[in-house]
Amino acid sequence: MKYGIIGAMDLETKLLIEAMDTVVEKTIAGMTFYKGKLGQNEAIVVTSGIGKVNAAMCAQILITYFEIDALINTGISGAIDERLEIGDIVVSTDCIEHDFDVSAFGYAPGVIPRMESSIFIADESLINRAFEAGIAEMNDNKIYKGRIVSGDQFVSSHDKKVFLETEFKAMTTEMEGAAIAHVATLNKIPFVIIRSMSDKADGSASDNYDAFADGVAHHSAHMVMSLLK
Repeated sequence: MKYGIIGAMDLETKLLIEAMDTVVEKTIAGMTFYKGKLGQNEAIVVTSGIGKVNAAMCAQILITYFEIDALINTGISGAIDERLEIGDIVVSTDCIEHDFDVSAFGYAPGVIPRMESSIFIADESLINRAFEAGIAEMNDNKIYKGRIVSGDQFVSSHDKKVFLETEFKAMTTEMEGAAIAHVATLNKIPFVIIRSMSDKADGSASDNYDAFADGVAHHSAHMVMSLLK
């Protein structure tokens, strides 16, 4: 298998790049793609930049140029579900772009007109393998399967958090996963999103993010390495 692995920031990809064997670098559209081996699998690891457009562009390059077989998105996110604590992991069951809103035309929030579905479903095999890898890796923290929602917004208010939970039944929120899922689905490429909680997506989010982002990003990276073994 040839895996494309995307993190939005260097702190989400650094460990993976350091763990790779026989690395070759290629720069496309301002992004550096590191091609090598992780475990027994070929992998291309890349830092996409923050936000849905950067993530979508990156995913399409991995599919078109590198001809990957599957996509993995690793990184950090904000907890929506009250069960989640900082450092816990969510493996995506599906993804929605929560900031897509054409409700003025009668559509529900998150619905993308003229698409068969606006809910992008992760690959069952990758979900289960990621979950098993997480159980093997996790110590004090917990791992869950659930819906990940994405938007070009850092969620840091109680009202927004309640909206995402009520409207979308979201477990966690971030800024790239659903865009990657969107591109993967259109290209018929299996995907999974793995996210470690850096904050509670409420009024404390910015402080918690600053305190915990670096540490918890390693959780999801270690899970990816375990998955590719």
